[in-house]
Amino acid sequence: MSIYSQHFNAIEFGPTFYLIYSEEEISKWNAQISETANFKFCPRFPQTITHMRRLINAEEPTAKFYESLKGFKDHLGVCILQLSEKFSPKSFPALKSYIESLDKSIKIAVEIRNKNWFADPDHRAAFFSLLREHGLGTIISDTSGRRDVVHMELTNKDACIRFVGNDLDPTDYKRMDDWVERIKTWADRGLENLWFFMHQNDEKHVPQACVYLIKQLNAKLGTNLTPPVLIYQ
Repeated sequence: MSIYSQHFNAIEFGPTFYLIYSEEEISKWNAQISETANFKFCPRFPQTITHMRRLINAEEPTAKFYESLKGFKDHLGVCILQLSEKFSPKSFPALKSYIESLDKSIKIAVEIRNKNWFADPDHRAAFFSLLREHGLGTIISDTSGRRDVVHMELTNKDACIRFVGNDLDPTDYKRMDDWVERIKTWADRGLENLWFFMHQNDEKHVPQACVYLIKQLNAKLGTNLTPPVLIYQ
């Protein structure tokens, strides 16, 4: 993790999806990046909350999860509440109740995957209105085969984007260019934070994709982001 944090400034942190750790256990990860002041962990809510209990009777595991997050200290970024493919608009009452119960002192972005959220305009509107009402963000997933989840809805002043590339195919660069243009538009309208999680079918291509994206963002937005250092063998 210490080497990773020297090249990237955030990570979509998956371990918390599979297990609720103690604050002390989280602190051990946090200690590895203590010298990287701006690095952020973006942990996923545990599957026992999102996929097993489906947000119902989840008060106890949620409290434990929140307690564990203290271990990240100042390195806590946005927390990802990812719902399963089976979590449909029929479960909207459970979603509404759960969101209303959450302590909003941490940043949260919600990801929906069930196609019915997007197929019906009323379901779509109800979902995004709920997030805006409570100041929660959205996850926008740019992946082939599911263009409905590239919904382009922002519900607060953060943009959380999951980009799944195709091993640096020319279309990856076109899509990244399009994102830079969109992010520039959002920035001009008051966007404050960008969380851009880069994925590739073969993860060895992630650093190169990040270098390209960061250089384009710096050129277009006037930012001064540091790209990862590539080592060629």
